[in-house]
Amino acid sequence: MKYLSEWDQWKRYSSKSWKRFLEKAREMTTHLELWRDDIRSIEGKFGTGIQSYFSFLRFLVLLNMVIFLIIFTLVLLPILLTKYKITNSTFVLIPFKDTDIQCTLYPISSSGLIYFYSYIIDLLSGTGFLEETSLFYGHYTIDGVKFQNFTYDLPLAYLLSTIAYLALSLLWIVKRSVEGFKITLIRSEEHFQSYCNKIFAGWDFCITNRSTADLKHSSLRYELRADLEEERIRQKIAGRTSEETIRIYSLRLFLNCIVLAVLAACFYAIYIATIFSQEHMKKEIDKMVFGENLLILYLPSIVITLANFITPMIFARIIHYEDYSPGFEIRLTILRCVFMRMATICVLVFTLGSKITSCDNGPCELCGYNQKLYPCWETQVGQEMYKLMIFDFIIILAVTLFVDFPRKLLVTYCSSWKLIQCWGQQEFAIPDNVLGIVYGQTICWIGAFFSPLLPAIATLKFIIIFYVKELSLLYTCRPSPRQFRASNSNFFFLLVLLIGLCLAIIPLTISMTRIPSSKACGPFTNYNTTWAVIPTTVSTFPSSLQSLVHGVTSEAFAVPFFIIICLVMFYFIALAGAHKRVVDQLREQLSLESRDKRYLIQKLTEAQQDLRQ
Repeated sequence: MKYLSEWDQWKRYSSKSWKRFLEKAREMTTHLELWRDDIRSIEGKFGTGIQSYFSFLRFLVLLNMVIFLIIFTLVLLPILLTKYKITNSTFVLIPFKDTDIQCTLYPISSSGLIYFYSYIIDLLSGTGFLEETSLFYGHYTIDGVKFQNFTYDLPLAYLLSTIAYLALSLLWIVKRSVEGFKITLIRSEEHFQSYCNKIFAGWDFCITNRSTADLKHSSLRYELRADLEEERIRQKIAGRTSEETIRIYSLRLFLNCIVLAVLAACFYAIYIATIFSQEHMKKEIDKMVFGENLLILYLPSIVITLANFITPMIFARIIHYEDYSPGFEIRLTILRCVFMRMATICVLVFTLGSKITSCDNGPCELCGYNQKLYPCWETQVGQEMYKLMIFDFIIILAVTLFVDFPRKLLVTYCSSWKLIQCWGQQEFAIPDNVLGIVYGQTICWIGAFFSPLLPAIATLKFIIIFYVKELSLLYTCRPSPRQFRASNSNFFFLLVLLIGLCLAIIPLTISMTRIPSSKACGPFTNYNTTWAVIPTTVSTFPSSLQSLVHGVTSEAFAVPFFIIICLVMFYFIALAGAHKRVVDQLREQLSLESRDKRYLIQKLTEAQQDLRQ
């Protein structure tokens, strides 16, 4: 330090102080982490694989919370400020322009006697009194909020909030996926290295608590069991003969044909159920009994839930005959089931879209959509997403309370019965549970545009599911005898979630750009489509800014930009290949060094033996 100037000494001291402050801040924030102790306890008792599921569930809780804050700040907060007179602002109502009066009709509730059970139906299906609240799209029939100095453009804010939460979800998932992919790549390079890291460097010597040490010991034991199980499968695959290989691949091809047939049957059943429900749900409530009305309203949700319940069991039976490793078996089961679950939502949404854009007499030329059956089609799509969310939550609670806990009691107190012995105590099925929350999150992504408060409901739902699943795991489940890696699971869970996000973006994009917006409700009544608010807003910019926006969105900019991105990508691929070759060379050098040391130790031992003789 004496050879440095005072300015350099101050910079070095400031840098060290800032690093020390960041380390202390990170240490403090770890204690504020949501469900930190609960997840650590689960890791020690059931392994890091099941712990990764609960960490994934915590991530979804935080994601939905942030999504709700985005929608609340951009859409709900300006309306609340005006509604409760917190500021000197007023609503700017939408004057309907060049629209047939028939397209602006939107009957919400029917007059006459209302039965008490109709309120239960409204609460479960989002109709009636809930349809008029801020829960659904139709409530926001406002062109803007006029403050003292400017007018807040609500249609633009509504669209930007949707783009913002989709972009945030994409970036957040990709960021976490990249971190998990790095760990997966490192651990998949050398299996012997994984054993050495766990045996010689896996213990944390800062642990002083006895219970914490037991949890860490159990976690390491589960990791080693997973590694040994995967090594056994690899040796079995390496020892196969050519006849066994041909037989197993032929069997896999036949079983995949069965999987495709099951998927096609489920999609057709969902299509028929949606058509039947939409054609019969317009009856008056007083003309149907309570059960009939609720059954018709929830028929698509019931069929989707039955398909999601039956197909994983079929896939789990099929995959046992395909002879995969435990980790790949779980990943393939999740891929099949996630395609099933995500595709069922897409089938439902596209079936609704076909009904919305088709009229009895041919094309819907008057309003652009079937105004008679769907006067505010965005709200009705939001109601379908709301029903899927509520029904999925009810099914999860019902299965836990009326299947899992009674099964545990039977296994505990009736273990002498042969049927109960065959049934046995249940395992915590990671694929089914992961698919359940990915399915719920995909519903949230699609429904947040049509029902802005759906992310808040999803946040509350996932919080309750965390505690319900934790209790079910601790008191009704046993550790699985087949282990798998948590690092692979974390990366693969996020990959499945990314697939769900991509599938959610497709129907949202089509509904915002292709289907005409409702003329009787919502903030986009003066626009042909939802996306039309963007060109209208750009037209209000100064001419120089308009030229810049049109230039950035033109093909003359897109094609060179795409070429540059490809060149950058190829550069990083080449750089990654060079780094991989360097790593391989360093590993070879380490191997040679170990051989040299082994040779020297052998010579030293022989010399010592000669001296003793």
